[in-house]
Amino acid sequence: MTTAVDTKKLTMVQAVTDGMRVMMKEHENVIVLGEDVGQNGGVFRATDGLVAEFGEKRVIDTPLAESGIIGTSIGLAMNGFKPIAEMQFLGFIYPAFNQIMTHASRIRARTLGHFTVPMVIRAPFGAGVRAPEIHSDSVEALFTGMPGMKVVVPSNPYDAKGMLVSAIEDPDPVLFLEPMRCYRSTKMDVPEGKYNVPLGKAARLQEGSDVTIFAYGAMIEVVMKAAKTAEEKGIKCDVIDLRTLYPLDKEMIADSVQKTGRAVIVHEAPGTGGLGETIMSLINDTSFLYMKAPIERVTGFDTPVPMFALEDHYLPSADRVVQAIEKVTQF
Repeated sequence: MTTAVDTKKLTMVQAVTDGMRVMMKEHENVIVLGEDVGQNGGVFRATDGLVAEFGEKRVIDTPLAESGIIGTSIGLAMNGFKPIAEMQFLGFIYPAFNQIMTHASRIRARTLGHFTVPMVIRAPFGAGVRAPEIHSDSVEALFTGMPGMKVVVPSNPYDAKGMLVSAIEDPDPVLFLEPMRCYRSTKMDVPEGKYNVPLGKAARLQEGSDVTIFAYGAMIEVVMKAAKTAEEKGIKCDVIDLRTLYPLDKEMIADSVQKTGRAVIVHEAPGTGGLGETIMSLINDTSFLYMKAPIERVTGFDTPVPMFALEDHYLPSADRVVQAIEKVTQF
């Protein structure tokens, strides 16, 4: 006999807040630190209400110093705390890159497993919200080639809370990327209390036999629209939400493309050096002889994210994805 689980309708940003609240209630060593995370509740209100509930010793407003935020979090994590460090935007993380690359990701290896760094770095990212320069960068690939650092991107409220819980419980550092376009775009039923969505596992959102579409974050809505249009044309798409970008779910990627023989990879980051290249290499290693057509990528362009007037032209659209689907099926 199963027990019904109470749920509530939440947006993604509300689910993120709820995930932090659940874990802060359960573990006194979980703390939040970052710029304006306290009284202001964060630039997107993701930490709204936490300082009133847990106090200023556990929800800490920091100076405007990303390197200091991450360096402090590393020290805390090595000494019994589970810090959740917020970067206001992923594009602000560059001053902290040295701390992440040379310390956070390497402490386990450097100390032969005697120390770990159980910290989470939360960062809103992505274009499509008309933010200024540096605020809309998608530079996840800077971190997916960093052994020791997991990289997570939920695409919906349910996954956001469950994966955040898993990230906080993980013994190693996790970069938790939150697509800004998804923050308040939809609501869905999210279980109250604690639950886990495992890291390193992709999700099949739609079953299909003709072509596989790989995407993550805000691009999931785009590819679902494209898959619907493709189905109206008689093309059935296997839609895979990668969810964890490092480590990738290699088994599901191989299983899907070996079934369909065709692949379209979609991300809004620039194509050169993007995650799509890694996925193409993985498909080549595991499934080359199954492929019926060359792999197509639909990505952002090899430029910085443009200002408002051109932002929509920069982002992958459902039409561009449909064109890629048709190209691989007609090869």
